[in-house]
Amino acid sequence: SFLAGEAASGALTSALRLITKAIFNNTKDGLRKGAILFFVISIIFELLCVILYAFVFPKLPIVKYYRSKASSEGSKTVSADLAAAGIQTSPKGATEESTQFERKGKKQLFRENIDYAVNLFLVYSLTLSIFPGFLSEDTGKHSLGIWYALVLIAMYNVWDLVGRYVPLIKIIKMESRKLITTAVVLRFLLVPAFYFTAKYGTQGWMIMLTSFLGLSNGYLTVCVLTSAPKGYKGYYLIGCG
Repeated sequence: SFLAGEAASGALTSALRLITKAIFNNTKDGLRKGAILFFVISIIFELLCVILYAFVFPKLPIVKYYRSKASSEGSKTVSADLAAAGIQTSPKGATEESTQFERKGKKQLFRENIDYAVNLFLVYSLTLSIFPGFLSEDTGKHSLGIWYALVLIAMYNVWDLVGRYVPLIKIIKMESRKLITTAVVLRFLLVPAFYFTAKYGTQGWMIMLTSFLGLSNGYLTVCVLTSAPKGYKGYYLIGCG
């Protein structure tokens, strides 16, 4: 899915950064060479993705199916709007079928799902207040030395990817709005946890906290974005997540 792919790109980026760091760590102008290699590989990946999206993606059976379905539902919604205006564009049976598509504006959709929107905002507000800035600025003495910040960022990205697959286990997926909101609010306890760990804790505790930050970010992101569209049809699904 898109959400898992987004996290996978972060994990892949961290892996690539660790590899370039290891290769050029003890060479002259190692940082510059590592950065150049990193960007060259990134550009190749981006070009490959563009080519796949342009020439391979549209030919996939599942893509053809959902595009056809979206086109069909979109035409029904348009017919319903025209019928409401007194313009007959289809047989009576088709018009009656299309009237079940209730026309909703963006404001109404937002009001119906404002708790999900706020939860998603809070999830990423907390995450981005810690990652990557706070983690990169933890300049205390650690046995990992110059690798410390890179390891923290890599652990976040890996566990963020893992967290986005956890909701596939239905028994532990949150679907209740109240439970999701409670989890999002309780997650702010990570702020004092990171503060005291950075000040008094060891690198092991910091790695564990960072892993949990990534795990909870991925998990809650998927729970919110997959719960919000439930109960909607047609292009309203896209508007809700």
